[in-house]
Amino acid sequence: MRWIHLSIVVVFAIAVVVFVVQNFSVVTMSFLGFSARAPLALLVALVYLLGMATGGSLWALLRRSLHGSQLAKASDA
Repeated sequence: MRWIHLSIVVVFAIAVVVFVVQNFSVVTMSFLGFSARAPLALLVALVYLLGMATGGSLWALLRRSLHGSQLAKASDA
Protein backbone atom coordinates (compact mmCIF):
# COMPACT_ATOMS: atom_id res chain seq x y z
CA MET A 1 0.00 0.00 0.00
CA ARG A 2 2.87 2.34 0.78
CA TRP A 3 4.31 1.93 -2.72
CA ILE A 4 0.94 2.71 -4.31
CA HIS A 5 0.68 5.90 -2.27
CA LEU A 6 4.25 6.87 -3.13
CA SER A 7 3.72 6.21 -6.84
CA ILE A 8 0.57 8.37 -6.87
CA VAL A 9 2.46 11.21 -5.21
CA VAL A 10 5.33 10.87 -7.70
CA VAL A 11 2.97 10.88 -10.71
CA PHE A 12 1.19 13.96 -9.36
CA ALA A 13 4.49 15.74 -8.72
CA ILE A 14 5.68 14.94 -12.25
CA ALA A 15 2.42 16.32 -13.67
CA VAL A 16 2.92 19.53 -11.68
CA VAL A 17 6.50 19.87 -12.90
CA VAL A 18 5.40 19.38 -16.54
CA PHE A 19 2.69 22.03 -16.05
CA VAL A 20 5.19 24.45 -14.52
CA VAL A 21 7.71 23.97 -17.35
CA GLN A 22 5.05 24.58 -20.01
CA ASN A 23 3.53 27.71 -18.39
CA PHE A 24 6.09 30.47 -17.97
CA SER A 25 3.83 33.33 -19.12
CA VAL A 26 3.37 36.23 -16.69
CA VAL A 27 -0.08 36.50 -15.13
CA THR A 28 -1.71 38.87 -12.68
CA MET A 29 -3.13 37.34 -9.52
CA SER A 30 -5.52 39.30 -7.29
CA PHE A 31 -6.60 38.37 -3.77
CA LEU A 32 -8.32 40.59 -1.19
CA GLY A 33 -7.23 43.81 -2.85
CA PHE A 34 -3.64 42.70 -3.36
CA SER A 35 -2.34 41.92 -6.81
CA ALA A 36 0.89 40.41 -8.04
CA ARG A 37 2.36 39.81 -11.47
CA ALA A 38 4.46 36.68 -11.64
CA PRO A 39 5.05 33.73 -13.94
CA LEU A 40 2.22 31.22 -13.75
CA ALA A 41 4.77 28.48 -13.10
CA LEU A 42 6.01 30.27 -9.98
CA LEU A 43 2.47 30.78 -8.66
CA VAL A 44 1.58 27.12 -9.21
CA ALA A 45 4.75 25.96 -7.46
CA LEU A 46 4.08 28.33 -4.54
CA VAL A 47 0.47 27.20 -4.15
CA TYR A 48 1.57 23.55 -4.35
CA LEU A 49 4.15 24.04 -1.59
CA LEU A 50 1.66 25.94 0.59
CA GLY A 51 -0.87 23.15 0.08
CA MET A 52 1.67 20.53 1.12
CA ALA A 53 2.57 22.49 4.26
CA THR A 54 -1.01 23.19 5.34
CA GLY A 55 -2.24 19.71 4.39
CA GLY A 56 0.52 18.06 6.39
CA SER A 57 -0.20 20.30 9.36
CA LEU A 58 -3.91 19.48 9.22
CA TRP A 59 -3.26 15.73 9.15
CA ALA A 60 -0.85 16.04 12.09
CA LEU A 61 -3.42 18.05 14.07
CA LEU A 62 -6.20 15.55 13.36
CA ARG A 63 -3.96 12.60 14.23
CA ARG A 64 -2.91 14.22 17.51
CA SER A 65 -6.51 15.07 18.37
CA LEU A 66 -7.67 11.52 17.67
CA HIS A 67 -4.80 10.06 19.68
CA GLY A 68 -5.59 12.41 22.61
CA SER A 69 -9.26 11.46 22.60
CA GLN A 70 -8.36 7.75 22.59
CA LEU A 71 -6.06 8.27 25.58
CA ALA A 72 -8.78 10.14 27.47
CA LYS A 73 -11.29 7.40 26.71
CA ALA A 74 -8.84 4.70 27.88
CA SER A 75 -8.15 6.53 31.15
CA ASP A 76 -11.90 6.85 31.85
CA ALA A 77 -12.42 3.10 31.56
